[in-house]
Amino acid sequence: MQINNNIIFICNDIDVFLDDLLPKLPKHYTRIIRNEEKSKDEFLIAHAQAAIKEAYLATNETKYILLCGQSFRKEAQNSLLKILEESPKNILFVMITTSKTSLLPTIMSRMSYKYLKTKKIFADFELDLNKITIKEVYDFLKQNQRISKLEAKALIESIFYKAMKQKIKFSDKELETFSNASKLIELNSRPINVISVILLTILHKRNK
Repeated sequence: MQINNNIIFICNDIDVFLDDLLPKLPKHYTRIIRNEEKSKDEFLIAHAQAAIKEAYLATNETKYILLCGQSFRKEAQNSLLKILEESPKNILFVMITTSKTSLLPTIMSRMSYKYLKTKKIFADFELDLNKITIKEVYDFLKQNQRISKLEAKALIESIFYKAMKQKIKFSDKELETFSNASKLIELNSRPINVISVILLTILHKRNK
């Protein structure tokens, strides 16, 4: 993927998209700016200010500044307008989000964009979550102990989709376990440990 101008990518999953994009960009001339606070993925005015500061650090090579967020605060976008219209030499901005509706028309008018979202097709999780046993959990975890980050994220979605199909209802705290799972994986928690917590949560719920 060649990037020659400021561009917006609208995708299904920011982390998955980054995993694909980053190997194609020069490591020493790529900066990622996003909200690192746990459970939050909103691009704030502070992140916009950091991006502007980074853009004015002179470079002889093309530098890619990646602005990532599921949503972008209005004031953050407004503060970026001038630098997006008149970017410093050798600076390219790449905005990555999951929702076109979170972006102001004035931002969209200053950047080209690619809509990459596709309808998700969830693989059916192999275990019956309504009848799952501790032995099945143990055997499954043993078989998948070397699972990758991407595979783990897909598996988490598959488990959640299966739970919805089987009409398993979760408390707010249990739903938070699912919503935090992918973030924990990105923070380098062992994928299999995260999957373990999810499956044991379901097992404990069934045995109540």
